[in-house]
Amino acid sequence: WKRPAYEDDGRKFSQRYAFASSRNPELAMGRGILGAMKYDPLGSTFSQIYFGDPDQCFYVVWNDQFYDDPMPIKSSPWGHSKGALVWDANGNGFVLQVSTPSWPASGNQKFPRQHDGNTLGSVTDDDIEVSQHFFAFRVNASDIRAILQGMINASVVTMPKSRQVVNNGGPEEIQELVGQLGKKSTSTECLVSTLSNGMQLISKPSAMAVPPWQMVSAQLGGVDLRVASWWFKPAIYSTTRDTPVGCWDPSLGKPGAIEIATTGYWKDGKKELTLGLEGGEGTNKNHAKFGVSTSGRRPLCLFGDLNQQGALCEGYSSAKQKCSSSQNGRGGLFYVFSNRTLHSSMARLLSGQSAPTSPPGK
Repeated sequence: WKRPAYEDDGRKFSQRYAFASSRNPELAMGRGILGAMKYDPLGSTFSQIYFGDPDQCFYVVWNDQFYDDPMPIKSSPWGHSKGALVWDANGNGFVLQVSTPSWPASGNQKFPRQHDGNTLGSVTDDDIEVSQHFFAFRVNASDIRAILQGMINASVVTMPKSRQVVNNGGPEEIQELVGQLGKKSTSTECLVSTLSNGMQLISKPSAMAVPPWQMVSAQLGGVDLRVASWWFKPAIYSTTRDTPVGCWDPSLGKPGAIEIATTGYWKDGKKELTLGLEGGEGTNKNHAKFGVSTSGRRPLCLFGDLNQQGALCEGYSSAKQKCSSSQNGRGGLFYVFSNRTLHSSMARLLSGQSAPTSPPGK
């Protein structure tokens, strides 16, 4: 599959990247281009799935924006979630969360896409014009079960009967959970799980029509957060601890302040760069969904599926707007963990301007 012609001159795409790992948790510039080589962090991770033996390497690939290969785009109340989960006969493997529409969309080279590419940057949809995030970690069988339960709760989009995106196998309990995917959940409760590495997984169901990152804050005991996402209409503006949230579920508790980062900072050698962190079309826009805690004792790092779009109350940005507007009415997964070095590095990346606490004219 060839790169779309309008990208040939390089002005509308970039696969330069910053990365961190458990061994080196401070963000640093990576070599080469991301996701297109077997030695870059994303390429080497995804290669383990794509070039694996399908009789020994089992997987689920999900994405609400497959662009008809293998299935159409799915909107609310389906989950706004993207990623891949892979495991072996014993249930050991890894999970990969992505923010990219239409990638990945095949889990193995023996079951390729029929009408599109499956290499990052060589997909018809321009999934690398704006910034994206990728987050992966190892999991065991217990973690796999917890993640699958979260995926079911969040109504993620996949096709259990298509080996292009689902290759089921391994432990029976895992196979049974995989068989429940691809359905709209009726759940109205968040699922919160602690994984074997101490990481927290938060699963928001579509029927819980609340602002996404306020929900995450409340689940973490009301910690304050600074967040970047596809911040675009219908945008939810920054909030303080005292901002009323009418679109809410009392079972969640009280959220902390949510500060929306609209610009960030990166130093590339001697060059200091201001990064655009708002949503929209253009090469200085952002589609990654990540954040850091700005209060509390633990330096929390967060990666998620959902944008800060929707409503704090009915009629928030338009007269007829409902609580289920936009991302409020979508399911998604969030991963939360504590790492002081990565937290400092991510906080530095997120340093910059912030969205105001109310829409213009209000």
